[in-house]
Amino acid sequence: MSGSILYLHGFCSSPASWKAQLVAQAMNARGLADRYYCPVLPPIPRAAIATAEAIIGSQPGPLTLVGSSLGGFYATWLAEKYDLRAVLINPVVLASIAPGTFVGTQTNFHTGQSFEFTPQHVAQLAALEVPRITPERYLLMVETGDELLDYRRAVAHYAGCHQMILDGGDHSFTRFPDLLPQLLEFCGL
Repeated sequence: MSGSILYLHGFCSSPASWKAQLVAQAMNARGLADRYYCPVLPPIPRAAIATAEAIIGSQPGPLTLVGSSLGGFYATWLAEKYDLRAVLINPVVLASIAPGTFVGTQTNFHTGQSFEFTPQHVAQLAALEVPRITPERYLLMVETGDELLDYRRAVAHYAGCHQMILDGGDHSFTRFPDLLPQLLEFCGL
């Protein structure tokens, strides 16, 4: 049985993101559209984790997480809890971000819907922080030109895992299409 992918989009993003769409197209081209999951993650961290856990709990076979930005942060917590592999694309390393960074009114890039992110939500994120990872379960993909997150924090936090560090780019991970074959290979597809 082929594996499945659970794609976790970033903060203020959605399944309509271009990376999520590229993975969906690749899975469809392989005849595996029914093994690709990309839910709308609620902006509240506990609710986002619950959404992902419902999908993880329904999987009979192998599942690999793919997380972008905040989705990479969630994927790390889920990978450690459920003994899963994960591909992390410019992931958030919470310890390197000022606690109030996300607090306030936020707007989803794709839907235009606004939501309030509170200090309580920041506390929920802090409760999901994984101080030590199991390196062999991860593939880290970062671009040095990420304007939102310091890629060096991810490189240090995920030391020992397979890392693809590309010069330039930005937070959207501009060379994602070029690395999609490596992502799918890591996922066992």
